[in-house]
Amino acid sequence: MKYMSAAEAARLIENGDHIYIQGSTSIPEVLVDAIADRGHELRDITVYSAFAVGRRPSPICRPEFKDVFFVDSFFVSNSFREWIAQGYGTMTPRFLGEVPALFRDGTCRVDVALINCSLPNERGEVSFGVSADLATSAVECADRVIAQINPHVPFTPGDAVIHMSQLSAAVEVDDPLVEVPTAMPTEQEIKIGNYIAELIPDGATLQIGVGGIPNAVIRALENHKNLGLHTEAMTDGVLPLLEKGIIDNSRKTVLPGKSVASLALGSKALYKFLDHNEDVLFKDVAWTNDPFTIARNPKVMSINSCLEIDLTGQVCADSIGKKIFSGVGGQHDFVYGSSRSEGGLSFLAMLATTAKGVNKIKPVLTEGAGVVTTRFQTNYVVTEYGAVNLRGKNLAERAKLMISIAAPQFREELEREARERFGHSFSRIY
Repeated sequence: MKYMSAAEAARLIENGDHIYIQGSTSIPEVLVDAIADRGHELRDITVYSAFAVGRRPSPICRPEFKDVFFVDSFFVSNSFREWIAQGYGTMTPRFLGEVPALFRDGTCRVDVALINCSLPNERGEVSFGVSADLATSAVECADRVIAQINPHVPFTPGDAVIHMSQLSAAVEVDDPLVEVPTAMPTEQEIKIGNYIAELIPDGATLQIGVGGIPNAVIRALENHKNLGLHTEAMTDGVLPLLEKGIIDNSRKTVLPGKSVASLALGSKALYKFLDHNEDVLFKDVAWTNDPFTIARNPKVMSINSCLEIDLTGQVCADSIGKKIFSGVGGQHDFVYGSSRSEGGLSFLAMLATTAKGVNKIKPVLTEGAGVVTTRFQTNYVVTEYGAVNLRGKNLAERAKLMISIAAPQFREELEREARERFGHSFSRIY
């Protein structure tokens, strides 16, 4: 390994390469800019991306590069969302926890991994910080690993650690990580958070998604005890629970005493908290999201958001109609894992309407909407109008329950649709 400039490191990219770009809030922006600067001389480059929060759309997403960089994302986020929506890139559907297997078995070849790393420790090791997720497997499989050495990246114990000797090139940068403001829950989201928190017992192990509703749940857990954390994404929201000892991981079976995550996104306060914190482990997403690993913990509570749900409990969380908005992430893995956990529950939560007042509880999903959680797996569904448990309920019973938590102005229409669809089986219980 040797230090070099970003422009020199970009010269290591060859025509036809398949490049993995690290995600979370740790996109190696300086390296990506340098590769974009070579866009007029490169050709046939495939770019793999996942959950990646950038400061701006990626610099490789320029019309003149449409035949140079082909983006193939496993989870669509702001860096590439519009580029993919315009048809210049695509996404590969896959549970996030299963993507590392695509790298490891050669289904998706990785020639180059671009990562954003901490300063080296006394053993010459660096950490790729807040994004172990897919980065762990991509680094393992890549022919060339090019790293930014960045004082703003926290050193996180766990799988996201590599010795400097394993790097093909290192570029010194001073580039702060993207900060994601904590979403402050609205009054309606606080209602949802309270409904969910009431159903979470002491000693539970939490998987918490990202956004206003998950943060509302966290705020409502301040009187709980002995909670654990085994999650895909860690955010600022859990810091008060960790600092107050409400999350102490004492009841976990898997890595007791340790908070476990695959990635993090938040503020400088979160990144500072994580730096050299031996109580938090960042693990390969193939491990954190393995439903059978998840299920070994007792009372797993999986809390995720979604975009729309139909009357039978089919959940869309990745697209708005035909337009891909995000991806499956770990929702399915944790819904399934919690169902196998002793005392486990899963919660799929959303506001009953969009900001424009459009109903999000549908007779059938919008044309083109992707089913992320099937009707066979849905447990609790929660809106600001209540929480209903679909487990063990037939289709007619589900429709009745879903209508009960829809916005009142849409309930009559939904009831009419349900009677037409389910016939006497619905009428007899309504």
